[in-house]
Amino acid sequence: MKFKKLECVVLKHDIPEHGLRAGDLGTVVEVYPESGVEVEFVKGSGATQALLTLSKRDIRKIESDDLLATRRLAEVT
Repeated sequence: MKFKKLECVVLKHDIPEHGLRAGDLGTVVEVYPESGVEVEFVKGSGATQALLTLSKRDIRKIESDDLLATRRLAEVT
């Protein structure tokens, strides 16, 4: 699957060490030639929660029947 810069994507699994859960939305900020994708996850305040290099297998495109929601950020321990 190909991703483009500034495309919104959905995380497919939890990444608890960064306070992220499956279903969280991120924005692609860089696409690397092999299979890496740099994705930024942002809080409602606009502050960056995490900026991660992920595999293309870790994310998916937003689909037309996806429901967008918010959740309180759990404190990372």
